[in-house]
Amino acid sequence: MKRSIKAYRHYYKALFDSLDKDTQEKVLYGMLLLKTQDRLPAKYVKFIGSGLFELRIEWQGNNYRFFFCFDEGNIVVLFNCFRKKTQKTPRKEIEKAYKLMEDYYEEKRRTV
Repeated sequence: MKRSIKAYRHYYKALFDSLDKDTQEKVLYGMLLLKTQDRLPAKYVKFIGSGLFELRIEWQGNNYRFFFCFDEGNIVVLFNCFRKKTQKTPRKEIEKAYKLMEDYYEEKRRTV
């Protein structure tokens, strides 16, 4: 399986560019798994609900979360992402991801 990954707006790039080179490589490895593997263990991907997932990257004691959805069964769309500092994913980050996913599909609907 080979999927393409598309970032929606600036959230992914903003976080990625702020990371050091080693952390960026770990994130890219997670993205490679997402692109090429049919199924990933819960260590890497968690289903949030209503078509929303989070890619989970852990590196040197830091946890990073990248929200995404599948579009047309092939494209992975990245929404907001952040460095996780608490035990649970903050509700406001999940709500933001749902809003961005809604915006993405609305923009897509208007351009078709």
